[in-house]
Amino acid sequence: MLEDTTRPETIHPDATVWQRPIPTIGDRTSAADRADDPAGWAFAVEARDALQEIMLARRDVRRFRPDPVPDDVVHAVLEAAHAAPSVGHSQPWRFIVVRNHDTRAAAAHLADRERLAQAAAMDERAAQQLLDLQLEGIREAPVGIIVCCDRRAEPAGVLGRATFPDSDLWSCACAIQNLWLTARGHGLGVGWVTLFRPHDLASLLHLPDGVTTLGWLCVGYPDERQPSPGLERAGWSRRLPLDDVVMAERWSAADAPASPPSRLRIPEPAEIVAARDAADALLTPLGSLGVLDRAVDRVVARMGADVTTGTLVLAGGDHLVADLGVTAFERSVTAEVLAAASAGQSVGVVAAQSAGLAVTVVDAGCSTGDLVHEDAMSPARVADLLAAGERAGRAAAGNGLVVLGEVGIGNTTVAAALGAALLNVDAAATVGLGAAADSAMVARKQAVVTDALARVVRERCAGVSPTDLLAALGGPEVAYLCGVVIGAAEAQAVIVLDGMVTSVAALVAVREQPAIAGHLVAGQVSREAGHRAILQELGLEPLLDLRLRAGEGVGAVLAAQMLLSGLRLRRDTGRVGRHGSGRAADSQ
Repeated sequence: MLEDTTRPETIHPDATVWQRPIPTIGDRTSAADRADDPAGWAFAVEARDALQEIMLARRDVRRFRPDPVPDDVVHAVLEAAHAAPSVGHSQPWRFIVVRNHDTRAAAAHLADRERLAQAAAMDERAAQQLLDLQLEGIREAPVGIIVCCDRRAEPAGVLGRATFPDSDLWSCACAIQNLWLTARGHGLGVGWVTLFRPHDLASLLHLPDGVTTLGWLCVGYPDERQPSPGLERAGWSRRLPLDDVVMAERWSAADAPASPPSRLRIPEPAEIVAARDAADALLTPLGSLGVLDRAVDRVVARMGADVTTGTLVLAGGDHLVADLGVTAFERSVTAEVLAAASAGQSVGVVAAQSAGLAVTVVDAGCSTGDLVHEDAMSPARVADLLAAGERAGRAAAGNGLVVLGEVGIGNTTVAAALGAALLNVDAAATVGLGAAADSAMVARKQAVVTDALARVVRERCAGVSPTDLLAALGGPEVAYLCGVVIGAAEAQAVIVLDGMVTSVAALVAVREQPAIAGHLVAGQVSREAGHRAILQELGLEPLLDLRLRAGEGVGAVLAAQMLLSGLRLRRDTGRVGRHGSGRAADSQ
């Protein structure tokens, strides 16, 4: 509808000028108005200054408070995201809001794993620098927002996408920027996490084909208020001068910005944050113990700071695969070591006793198949061993840390086979020397693992569950220790892993319940070929790298001693005042 603006104005005796019809909706300005004041659409200086302040203060936040974000604030940031520009007004964004703890724990495990994978592809110095950085806050942030792009519309059917098919993704990136700036205005922090394999994140969120994600946004009140971007302050990178990224008229090789340096070879949020808060009050820089600090945080968040001891659960198993020439020792050695352990004289038990740990020794029995010709165990046997292990894990959790050890002649072959199946790699990636083996024995071991994998693939085409693989390619002590991991995690304990056998057992547990990954600490990385890959899959950094071959939980016991020492440091080190000043005694 138009306003009644037909009254004439006489500006000359011979001419009549009529008032311009002005619409009641939409743009009410005329060309003359816009010519008279080209900058008339500008906001007030105060509003522009506020916008500039918000943009410059935007940070990629990694540390969050556990305080809940009010629903109306979440709605406000989503509304801002939904107001973003989109090619052809297609609005391809979809937002998944995640508050569920289990989902966030599973996503955090995926990110931990990829962080280690990226570090493994870098040179040593860059890798160490990367591992020192906190790159995500998925477990801590109370809200996760995943921005998805629905790409199922044909590009030719969306105005603008026929020529630039990826412009729908750019539209979603604009939505993220709107969300991010609005969140900053509300005092929220946002961390954009892309440490995922896209397929893994899509599977976790049950995305249909044709819908992809742009990563995970951690949203919450920040537990850091940095004056400049974190990676810039950490020396990882620096902001380029504007003149270095601006060219006139066309791309000029002489004026092109330098490529970034290649780096190839280059428990709940409140509990997690409370553990870090306590460390922040110590009379020492936050993170001063490096990897150990992170492991101590994990213990404090799940068990409290008063843990002073733990239990070594040492499980033994007899393996028929040992009869296939894959080990330098007779199968009878397993029983002998278990007997020595029960007498308190095996190396693992002596190590545990010297560390003040309790010891539980379990004979998990013998396998009934040699992996190559038939399954190691029946499903019923696996179920019984898992149940027994869970009971033992819950019991051990009542005494503090749960430390895993194993005894089993031939069990590095078992671990290599099961690990290869879980990682979907061939035998060469996981088969190592084992104890006292030579190159000929390694070749036989690799052939055995290859044949075992082929049998499982042949007999179970697809859809094999982790526990099915455990029955087919595992061993009794592996199944028992897998149960220990599950039971101990359910009892909110932290589990310290030893070598490859215990780590493979833990991986089966994590595949069944991803949140268990947050209860694990890698005590060491052994000399077994696949161990580092297994730890990477678990998203764990080892505390020790001593090239141990002892087995029996020795590496895990040594790591547990370090953890207990770290916990004592947390308890006994002096505290600083609330604002970083004041004597320790005044703040205790």
